[in-house]
Amino acid sequence: MHEIQISVRFGETDALGHINNTSYFIYLEEARIRFFEAIGYNMNTGDWKFILASTKCDFISQGYFNQLLTIKSYVSKIGTKSFQIDHDIIDTKTEQLIAKGNAVMVHFDFDLQKSEPLPDLLLEALDHHLVHP
Repeated sequence: MHEIQISVRFGETDALGHINNTSYFIYLEEARIRFFEAIGYNMNTGDWKFILASTKCDFISQGYFNQLLTIKSYVSKIGTKSFQIDHDIIDTKTEQLIAKGNAVMVHFDFDLQKSEPLPDLLLEALDHHLVHP
């Protein structure tokens, strides 16, 4: 499991003072970037081999400006050409679950414009972060 922390900025909230629903997807993207870095991938777009096939977020509880959030990221499924990363967004202070998200990432050849099998080194890294329900 990989963890990052995010402090909710004022501009990420809505008129009611809650975290705006679109802000959660920015947090999930940040968590995915840090996850990839943690398993040894740099974020050089010239060498990037992944596309985002699907993403979703379930809003469990309300989040607010200046709240410190912990995002726990882990792999929940590994296929031959894709894998799923799940995220738990938690209030760092109270440990209350705020939201749950996930993303399906596809290993992709941009020159050929088609998916390709996950390489062995990536499979090994993903397996290290695999959490079974």
